[in-house]
Amino acid sequence: MFPILQTERLVLRELGSPDAQALLDCFSNPEVLRHYGQQPLTSLVQVQQIIKNFANNFTEKRGIKWGIALKEQEGIIGTLGFQEWSMEHRRAEISYALFPDYWGKGYAQEAVKRAISYGFEEMDLVRIGAIVFTENEASQLLLQKIGFEQEGLLKKYMYQNNMPHDTYMYSLIK
Repeated sequence: MFPILQTERLVLRELGSPDAQALLDCFSNPEVLRHYGQQPLTSLVQVQQIIKNFANNFTEKRGIKWGIALKEQEGIIGTLGFQEWSMEHRRAEISYALFPDYWGKGYAQEAVKRAISYGFEEMDLVRIGAIVFTENEASQLLLQKIGFEQEGLLKKYMYQNNMPHDTYMYSLIK
């Protein structure tokens, strides 16, 4: 069963078809994608397939992707998840994205902390990694506040808008 997580202000829940338009809006927004390493989404059909892929990844224990919702309102304000989940090696990588209207309000930190707790306690992870564009100072600060350590520089590791970008590798060890 898909885990629903809660914080003081947020609910982390499974993404479904009703979230498709919000996902399309989020992941076609150049501001959201500038440090994400993903091409913009272009259609609801594409988003519906991605939602199915998220469900399959969870069923096959390869990853988990939550929609981030405010407790007092419908819809999502972003996404958060683990990918590259290896049960054998007890590790996964975390990623997150919020709609710009919700930046700077502490929601990302609140959601990431809850997901990390779930990762260590319920998924039996020992290591949680994060790949962050060197230009993404806000995400670097968020990870550092939570206790992640920068492990190294990965040169030309990700492409965004057909341009190579260096990234930092961060980790949090249980």
